[in-house]
Amino acid sequence: MSSNGLLKMSELAERSGVSAGTIKHYLREGLLGTEDRVVRTSRNMAYYPPEFVERIQLIKRLQEERYMPLRVIREVIAEDPDRAARLIELEDRILEQAIAARETGRVSRAKVRATYDVPQNVLDRLEEIEVLTPTARGYDADDVAIIEAISRFRAGGYEEAIGFTVYDTLRYREALEPLVEDEVRVLLHRLACKVEVDRAVEIIASGAEPLRELIGAMHSKLLLAALRRAHHHAS
Repeated sequence: MSSNGLLKMSELAERSGVSAGTIKHYLREGLLGTEDRVVRTSRNMAYYPPEFVERIQLIKRLQEERYMPLRVIREVIAEDPDRAARLIELEDRILEQAIAARETGRVSRAKVRATYDVPQNVLDRLEEIEVLTPTARGYDADDVAIIEAISRFRAGGYEEAIGFTVYDTLRYREALEPLVEDEVRVLLHRLACKVEVDRAVEIIASGAEPLRELIGAMHSKLLLAALRRAHHHAS
């Protein structure tokens, strides 16, 4: 390293774990800021600020883990590189917690069959359409909640004989998917801007149950309103 703390290209590549060729490409694409931060001592020798190391690692992660094209990465980093780094850390932490919770709380297929009055062919069809996604270790907590709901529907009279099938679940999935995509985008971007990662993870965890209650209550209100409209049109 040079006496004033700057790094040669070889040192930059070694510290970041990214090849010199890739770093030069990032420089040409304007991903590492303006040229005035680079100190050129000759035509073939230049020195780079040490903070480039974290920036290069961030760009590589956005490319490889988020599949972001370089033009999008340039916009994100130009806007707020620290926010982009926090966003990645926040996403990683939330995913780690969610995956760990699912893996520790799995219920075996045998126990599900013994607990809930849902025929095996119904469970198979729900798995085929990927409403249920069990592994060799069984069902996660969300799968079990779906199975319990199906069991209660069937006990209440929602039967195939009068037209209710497992494929009705797809209507809910299709309606919820764009809502969830938007929710994740808004939630992560707001939290990544305003709150430290540890606190953001706590906020998201604490919001899971109230969110279920909110969606359930709003669905109930909308259902009643739709029934009233149907009654009004019929009469």
